[in-house]
Amino acid sequence: MSRPSPSPIYTLRGAGGPLNTLHFSCQGEGTPLLFSGSGKGAIHIWNLNSRRAEKIIEAHSGNSVIWVSTLQSADALISQGRDMQVCWWDVSEGRSELVESVRTGSVGYCQCSLVEMSPANYLLAYAGEQTEEIKIIELPSKTAVCTLVPEEKLGMVMCLKLWQPDSGSGPLLLAGYENGSVLLWDVTQRSKLSQVKAHPEPVMCLTFDTTSLRGVSGSSEKTLSSWRLDGQSNLQLQDCVTLVNPGVSQLCIRMDRKLLASAGWDHRIRVFGWKKLRPLAVLQYHTDMVLSVAFSDHRDPRQRVLAAGSKDQRISLWSVYNEGTDTG
Repeated sequence: MSRPSPSPIYTLRGAGGPLNTLHFSCQGEGTPLLFSGSGKGAIHIWNLNSRRAEKIIEAHSGNSVIWVSTLQSADALISQGRDMQVCWWDVSEGRSELVESVRTGSVGYCQCSLVEMSPANYLLAYAGEQTEEIKIIELPSKTAVCTLVPEEKLGMVMCLKLWQPDSGSGPLLLAGYENGSVLLWDVTQRSKLSQVKAHPEPVMCLTFDTTSLRGVSGSSEKTLSSWRLDGQSNLQLQDCVTLVNPGVSQLCIRMDRKLLASAGWDHRIRVFGWKKLRPLAVLQYHTDMVLSVAFSDHRDPRQRVLAAGSKDQRISLWSVYNEGTDTG
């Protein structure tokens, strides 16, 4: 049974638009930071000590920012906008300089996915100009790696998760599509390994635990669908979790792989035990759709928090570490 909602430990205001994306950078020796991207084209860099915006970057010509991430340290920032551009920023020592940009050609809302292959060498996956097309490039060279297009009609690419398996084989990519399918791609071989129909509606979001090889996806319906990879790289549907209200914007697994958070269209954040997907808490604060969720990456578990960004232009931060929510 879900417990009554606590209150956020604090909130961040002043983003000036819906909060589409959040990304923490708290592992280094410097100030713990939270990056946010808004529907008005602004990237805010929030200082979690002062609880204020340290810097605001007006990005993507005022178009909605749908994804932000950092490379290695918080000095190199990557953002994706509805202007069909992925931008690389130098934000070291107070700068906010545009270093590089890549044109995606995609007008959709599919967020990029980034994986570090070796020090200072990354792969970036993004939805391409054609409806079902996924492009993968190397960074910082911007060298094209491959283009992945399914043989059958699956509709738009909705969400992506790129990762490097521990086995030492080449990178793999999970992709959710408009027809409700989730596909597993072998990037090196440029081939589809497996496919499942996870939802009757478009896959709005997915996340994946690269250790247990388990994933979960959300849609516009009242269901979270869980699935796993077996030893032969086959996707297998597992249990479903029924939600009270329909619609999930984003899903995020905590770095210790004990908790899963969901961003709900019903203005609520839900917390589940990752092992059994048992509902643990419903967090109520926002007055509009929750669009993004992220767990912080502090080295000290006692400092870690959960952040949620909403269409109501506010970010709420929650302590879920002293709530007895670490099991299940």
